[in-house]
This record gives sequence, structure tokens and C-alpha cells, in this order.
Amino acid sequence: MRLALDQARLAATHDDVPVGAVVLDPAGAAVAAAGNERELHGDPTAHAELVAIRRAAAAVGGWRLTDHTLVVTLEPCTMCAGAAVLARVARLVFGAYDPKAGAVASLWDVVRDPRLNHRIDVRGGILEAECGELLRAYFDSRRTGPVG
Repeated sequence: MRLALDQARLAATHDDVPVGAVVLDPAGAAVAAAGNERELHGDPTAHAELVAIRRAAAAVGGWRLTDHTLVVTLEPCTMCAGAAVLARVARLVFGAYDPKAGAVASLWDVVRDPRLNHRIDVRGGILEAECGELLRAYFDSRRTGPVG
């Protein structure tokens, strides 16, 4: 999660919402990492999870991320939860819950829906306070303008 937080902080440097994601291989080594890149590339689909999943697929040489773990600082939205299911990610670890758009626990449970052909093991709330504070500080600064 610390590496995902580093990626989130990097995303904020180019005015993207500070969300970071890392894909770990079965041994726990990072194969890909990313932060949000929507503003950076003008791409509405460039959420940290999707960018990390794309990079991980390129690194492993295939789209199936079976036995891999996706670690993300914020509960994934429906798009990202769906992408994790389609990539056959084995485990999802996330930090802060997202009561407005979360599709893993808060509003929906896309990744464990029994109607889908793949279900993901989920652990939420990991370093929740730190992940949430990074987002709160970012949005507070956007509302109030620069400090100092």
C-alpha cells in the first residue's frame, strides 16, 4: 500500500486526483504501478487501476493476471472493478472506502457478484486513514485554493 500511496502522491503533482495502484505478482513483487493519469493524458479511463492493470498485462505478456493482487488507495469504481474481474485478478486490497462511487463494498460489489464468471478476494480499509487523508487534503486544497 505504501507504493500505491507514493503513486497517488505523484498523480497529484500533475493535478490528477491522488489515487495510486500497484499490481503484485504471486510472490508479492510489484510488476506494475500507476497513479491516476486522467488529467495528464485527457483520458477519462486513465484511472490508476486501469493503467496499472494495462502495465501489468504488458509486463507478464498476457491479459490474465491470475494469482496477482491489485492494491489501490481508494475503493475501485464500477469501471475499475469490472476491469479487475475481466483481468482475473485474484485479490484486491484497497485503502479508503468510496461512499460516492465505490463498487466493491460501498455502493455495489462487482468483484464478488456470483453472476459473473470470476470473483475476487477483497481486503478493504488497509491504511484507510492515510489513504483518505491524502484525498481529503487534495480536495480541500482545490476548494480553498493555494495555502500560504
